[in-house]
Amino acid sequence: MFDGLFQPTHIAIIVVVALLVFGPKKLPELGKGLGEGIKSFKKGIKEATDSMKESASEDHQDPKV
Repeated sequence: MFDGLFQPTHIAIIVVVALLVFGPKKLPELGKGLGEGIKSFKKGIKEATDSMKESASEDHQDPKV
C-alpha cells in the first residue's frame, strides 16, 4: 500500500507545499520544534524502558515468600 511512498519526487513536492504554506522563515522554527519533540519522546521512552527493566530486576532479586 505504501510501497514507493517516499520517492525523491514526492519529498520534493512535500517540501514545496510546506514552503508555500508556512513560508521560508517559519520552516526552521517548525523543524527545530519537531526535532525537540522527537528528542523528548525518545528520552521519555528510554526512561520508561529503563524504569521497567530496573523494576523487573528488583522483583527477580527479591522473591516474595
